[in-house]
Amino acid sequence: MDWLTSTDQMGNKLSLAAVPQRIVSLVPSQTELLYDLGLDDQVVGITKFCVRPEHWRKTKAIIGGTKKFDLEGIANLNPDLILGNKEENYPEGILKLREKFPVWMSDIATLDQAISMVRSVGAMTDRRQQGDELCSAIHMNFEQLERRPLRRALYMMWRNPWMGAGRNTFIHAMLAEAGFENVLGEMERYPELTAGQMAELDPEVVLLSSEPFPFADKHIPEVARLLPRASIVLVDGEFFSWYGSRLRLAPEYFNSLMSRL
Repeated sequence: MDWLTSTDQMGNKLSLAAVPQRIVSLVPSQTELLYDLGLDDQVVGITKFCVRPEHWRKTKAIIGGTKKFDLEGIANLNPDLILGNKEENYPEGILKLREKFPVWMSDIATLDQAISMVRSVGAMTDRRQQGDELCSAIHMNFEQLERRPLRRALYMMWRNPWMGAGRNTFIHAMLAEAGFENVLGEMERYPELTAGQMAELDPEVVLLSSEPFPFADKHIPEVARLLPRASIVLVDGEFFSWYGSRLRLAPEYFNSLMSRL
């Protein structure tokens, strides 16, 4: 008899014969969640982009990147649970892993979906109480967000070509929570933008994310030339795009950010 049966956020059902003891995470934000659930001993493999907690990069097997992982390396770890994400991982690799191992996939574009993922991962790993406590903290902290008039914002995540975050993304949901109206809200996913299109959007605020492109102070003058009327600010992309346990810290960051604008 299986210990637990779960349906992931892509509608796939998986059965776990016992509490997972050899977990591989293919997603940075979910890796941090596993740490915060107290699963140090159970996690055996992470990607090269899994930077939190920092010491896991020395104590866990690195199984490649999120878009190109080492299938043989993962197989050698003999995982009894693999955690992935529809957007961050590539379908071909996930399909190959599914042939041999239990794979649970998240698919997250809203805060509620993120909270549901946290709760599901807690249940699958026998950390239900810890997962519920994290979810309660996330709920409570977002309820305490200060509500201000919406500021029209352009969230930039790549340079050369310029790319921003549109609708049907978790970033779009977090922009709304933080108090921004996404000027790319009519465009899907992560559109490429010309300088002319950016000027046409005429945002009040431009948010230059720290990831995946590492925007820095040196990029502000370049964007200011394109959008001279906008306030331009560097932001920590983890608080807009990570959908694990880091969410409980996001409201405080958003309040601080909005108070500076």
